[in-house]
Amino acid sequence: MGCARPDFVRVGAVPHHVVVEGAGPVCVLSAGLAMSWFDWDPVVPLLAPHRTVVRFDRPGHGLSGSAAAAPTAAGEAHRIAGLLDALGLPGPATVVGHSIAAFHAEAFARLHPGRTAGVVLVDASVEERARVPAAPAVRTALAHAAATALSATGAPAALGPPTRRAAVRLLRPGYAPDPAPAALVRRCYATSRVLRGALLENAHYRAVAAGLLALRAVRPLPPGVPVTVLAAPASPRWTARQRTLAGLLGGRFRSVPGTGHLMMLDAPEVLAAEILAR
Repeated sequence: MGCARPDFVRVGAVPHHVVVEGAGPVCVLSAGLAMSWFDWDPVVPLLAPHRTVVRFDRPGHGLSGSAAAAPTAAGEAHRIAGLLDALGLPGPATVVGHSIAAFHAEAFARLHPGRTAGVVLVDASVEERARVPAAPAVRTALAHAAATALSATGAPAALGPPTRRAAVRLLRPGYAPDPAPAALVRRCYATSRVLRGALLENAHYRAVAAGLLALRAVRPLPPGVPVTVLAAPASPRWTARQRTLAGLLGGRFRSVPGTGHLMMLDAPEVLAAEILAR
């Protein structure tokens, strides 16, 4: 297994924090809203002996720079392609998207079919009838205004790390603790940059979902590329929606018992096995 190679690469005007480990076919890991590269830590040692594993932080997440523009489905797909280009990894990649990043992974496969070896969606966000909300510029301005106001009160430093810890516990079975190192949590979540990034991405969640629905209408998935949908058994309705998503994408569905939304923390062995099977 190769050594971890942390780096910053520019895509557009934004420096993106990237960590590359291992050797072999490329696998890209993208985490959900307000999550960071280190949330994949339990999975990477299982993948790196067999794959070149690329982890990155989206703008305003982890250690990456602030976002230059509001996110879109196509923009996030092109971001993944731009990162791989900057790293000199042009070949086909298995793209793994967790939660909201499932939108980005699917969009990548639709917009960059020749660069897609497989798609794995991990407890994916699902929006069957999303529409682009009105006044996107206003939403962006409100997200920035909220971040500025909260930062002026010192909220990120005081509340960012404990909020992160509490959120992770709520998203894990039995309120299991957050395994992330305290120094990394404070380094990321005590900053106004990460607060701003999370608020901006959340403000445009439905717009990104609507953008993906529009892509589905005009850009088919590449023929023969395997798709896997992994779901935490949160409720029968959630399981049904995830199963429907797998059927829509012509993919394989698997419910993973004993997991919550942060499946990479709860069942890293299962997740790694599914990725390697692609």
